[in-house]
Amino acid sequence: MSQAASAPVPFPAADSAPFRLAINGYGRIGRCFLRALYESGLDRQFRVTAINEPADLASIAYLTRFDSTHGRFPAKVEADEDHLLIGGEAIPVSHATAPEAVDWASHEIDLLVECSGQYSERAELARFTDAGCPRLLLSHPGNSAADVDATIVFGINHDTLTGRERLVSNASCTTNAVVPLLALLHAELGIEHAMLTTLHSVMNDQPLIDGYHHTDLRRTRSAMQSIIPVSTGLARGVERLLPELAGRVQAKAIRVPTHNVSAIDMVLSVGRDVSALHVNQLLREAAGGPYAGLIAWSDEPHASIDFNHDPHSAIVDGSQTRMIGPRLINLVVWFDNEWGFANRMVDVARHWLRAAR
Repeated sequence: MSQAASAPVPFPAADSAPFRLAINGYGRIGRCFLRALYESGLDRQFRVTAINEPADLASIAYLTRFDSTHGRFPAKVEADEDHLLIGGEAIPVSHATAPEAVDWASHEIDLLVECSGQYSERAELARFTDAGCPRLLLSHPGNSAADVDATIVFGINHDTLTGRERLVSNASCTTNAVVPLLALLHAELGIEHAMLTTLHSVMNDQPLIDGYHHTDLRRTRSAMQSIIPVSTGLARGVERLLPELAGRVQAKAIRVPTHNVSAIDMVLSVGRDVSALHVNQLLREAAGGPYAGLIAWSDEPHASIDFNHDPHSAIVDGSQTRMIGPRLINLVVWFDNEWGFANRMVDVARHWLRAAR
């Protein structure tokens, strides 16, 4: 039976004063982040006071209202000359292409959610803090661990946040999907080696038809006509969060012609004998217990579309668990690479700001 509808991670009662947020880069993740606030009811605990996105306001409002992947926005969406209006609440919109071109201090924000993906080195990120942003939450990894104050996967190390940090990365969607599972299985079985193959939906750095879109020649090819290998930093991301697995993890990524929802094929060599039944029992119990809201478990006959708009970081497909001998495990893990990740950004933002307050 699927657990894909299990309850989200619980939080303490809301503080009386809402946190003030801004969003820089209002693309797929920026729009999902805003939508996640409204769909979860957390728009009462967060107030989005500014959006910066180079696109024109009419397009911004239209793509907020209508989304081919996630459907219509759950509140009324309009626009005036300078604002995006959500449920009648006006959010000022600027169209700057440089961090310092926005007067962030004037919006009196507690946190900027950086979703443009253009800035990943500390010197670049400092342009936001110098312009008045007290804290940045990145929707992507820093170039190195030293470029941010912390890299966080919610459910693994979010409790390390003190509120004194200024630059925090939410890691990547794939890192959020695999790290909780690897942490669990390493604690129980002792992972000796892991090979992770991500089957990822197309992304906007790929063209619909062949074109000059990228320096990676494979990414110049039509996204909807081929299965395309691409580079990935997943192994490095895992090792940042789980340093005890350093040197034991390898990864590769393949883009597939679907619009959303991805999968990870995990091959794990472990240090003790185990059966597929026992592995599934461990994962099913984790999904219903300490990892509820982050990991889900199902043994139904799924296709990827079943997990569109699923807020979990990962859904283990127990029907696909395989063993070769007693110590080589093969798992298939589904995840909505947009919606699950955006919900984890909301979780991290809320926990971080509560620590700061």
